[in-house]
Amino acid sequence: MKHLDIKKSIIEVCLWLQEKDLVVGTWGNVSVRVDDTIIMTPSRIPYDVMTPEDMVTIDYDGKVVDGFRSPTTEREVHRLIYLARPDIGAIVHYHPLYASAMCAVGEPIPAFLEEMTQLVGGEIPTTPEYIRAGLHEELGAAAAKYIGDKNAVLLRNHAPVCCGKDLDEAKVCCQVVEKAARCYMELKNNFDIKVIPEEFIKLERHRFIHDYGHEW
Repeated sequence: MKHLDIKKSIIEVCLWLQEKDLVVGTWGNVSVRVDDTIIMTPSRIPYDVMTPEDMVTIDYDGKVVDGFRSPTTEREVHRLIYLARPDIGAIVHYHPLYASAMCAVGEPIPAFLEEMTQLVGGEIPTTPEYIRAGLHEELGAAAAKYIGDKNAVLLRNHAPVCCGKDLDEAKVCCQVVEKAARCYMELKNNFDIKVIPEEFIKLERHRFIHDYGHEW
């Protein structure tokens, strides 16, 4: 199988995220840049049964060039960040407790830990507006815009995205972002939490029940 080792490494990261309680269900996705393609996790396949054959490869236009599964529904986050940042070789989108909570606060996490300056490149920026599930291109465009030159971005009312030159660096970035979020929340409280509008809640519940995993 082409790029078998890379596909196995992606699965290992997914299982690591699960082991560390950094994801809920299959709400998380991992990708690696390989030349002019992107190998990524499929949509809605449990990590503990995922195999290298389940991995999906797309080109920079978003077209599937290898694999029989549908790529992650958040493929645009990965694709557009790669297009904007040639220095990034791997991306992990995950849903950890504290960093996800900071996504509901709607403000960046300032650079107050040394690891942040090294792994993230400074503060952890956030997208300014909530983009409801299903608006994949809009979400990807916002992620690519607001990540700037950093290695992480908080997606408003959603979850963080962490990047690195390779999977190992992206994993460490995940740990740094979650640590930074937890420390920041311990140090500062009484946040004005931004809640998801009711109209979007209904739309997303409907999408999850009827459309999620069948949109490609």
